[in-house]
Amino acid sequence: MKKTYKNIFYKTLITITVLTASSCKKFVELGAPPTQVLFEDSFKTDAAAQSVVMGLYSFSSQATNGLITSLTFYSGVSSDELQYNSSDALVQEFANNSIANTNGTANTIWGTTYQLIKNANNAISGLSASTTLTPSVKNQLLGEAKFMRAYAYFHLVNLYGDVPLPLKDDYSAFENAVLPRSSTAGVYAQIIKDLTEAQSLLPTAYVGTFRGRVNKYAVTALLARVYLYQKDYVNAEAQATQVINSAVYTLPAPEVAFINSSNEIIWQIGNIPGISVPGAAYVTLANVIPNYTLADATYQSFESTTDLRRTNWTVAKTIGGKTYYGISKYKIGTGTGNEYNVALRFAEQYLIRAEARAQQNNVSGAKTDIDMVRTRAGLGGVSAILTQAQMLTAVEQERKVEFFGEWGHRWFDLKRTNRAATVISALKPTWKSTSVLFPIPQAQIIVNPSLTQNPGYQN
Repeated sequence: MKKTYKNIFYKTLITITVLTASSCKKFVELGAPPTQVLFEDSFKTDAAAQSVVMGLYSFSSQATNGLITSLTFYSGVSSDELQYNSSDALVQEFANNSIANTNGTANTIWGTTYQLIKNANNAISGLSASTTLTPSVKNQLLGEAKFMRAYAYFHLVNLYGDVPLPLKDDYSAFENAVLPRSSTAGVYAQIIKDLTEAQSLLPTAYVGTFRGRVNKYAVTALLARVYLYQKDYVNAEAQATQVINSAVYTLPAPEVAFINSSNEIIWQIGNIPGISVPGAAYVTLANVIPNYTLADATYQSFESTTDLRRTNWTVAKTIGGKTYYGISKYKIGTGTGNEYNVALRFAEQYLIRAEARAQQNNVSGAKTDIDMVRTRAGLGGVSAILTQAQMLTAVEQERKVEFFGEWGHRWFDLKRTNRAATVISALKPTWKSTSVLFPIPQAQIIVNPSLTQNPGYQN
């Protein structure tokens, strides 16, 4: 039986043929349908293999696929960062930190992220087995596919904790479908393995325009974040330093940081109209309340009214006598524009290194890094006499006002520093200690009995 690859959505199809008394040789192979190609053929030529990997980017750019939306909005309202102003009951469960294990939105997050992993596994398998591709093209595509798999697993493990870890292609679909949850440590080990291998495969130069395909520095930037989350501060500092010392990126003025030609961008997920997913949600007409706005407490936490992030990345809107603090990092919400979905940007590398240095008690080095971000925001440097604990608090605050409304940074920061219960329980009476993880969708447990539910979400 041959595997087929679908041209349009890049999803591998499996055909199960039930054989009775006849041998496989008695059947005539008709080949793939007109809208499909045989899986093996997808990796015979550079052009065909590139189309497969571009499909990974295409899949990750869809607003409805559970990645951009879930990480930015649902994680945002789960923390103290975003305020939800609409009436979708499923989203309100995230805002209340009381998600039902039957929540359809939560099921979509899980399912579509694993679909991306499935597609990446198929690409890695096909590329690895191919003997006909140009070596440099093969390395480029394999590095990109490994990055995308690590990217997906990084977010899954931070949302759900222990998760299944399928690494094989669709020839092993039945085996993949009944995998139990792997430990968080095991998932992180695979993420680091994928990213380290991708580093060795990818060039420092970008392929294409607008930094829409990852290069070595994009991989390094994500690896720095992964090491920080794992409390491997030596490696977090070393990886961030590679990006900082590359001389490729800068910190432009806040008002232009998110246009698709910004030199702060390390990696962005493109789209045809040039309208970002956050922009479409955050930017509305003057008399229209956005579905998601900055929480009042977060807005008030800026240390200065002259902070350029406050003046350029927020906008106050008074509607019906109530003031809402809109997020204006992206300036365009409809029509066509010049903004993509910025996934990795340079400021994070300074704050990763600042935190890693502070954790190693290099407080002066941490000050140098945090001050780079503050200077761009029009602020003075932090005090030169901060203690280690005070510097770590300063870094947390700087991350809060730098990354609000982006990819769930605040939600993940509160969880990884064990601050979620302290911060969120004071704001939400519905908070429980088990709210730090999303529930494993009950629909997934039904089809895979090897899965177990996260504490606090059992029926």
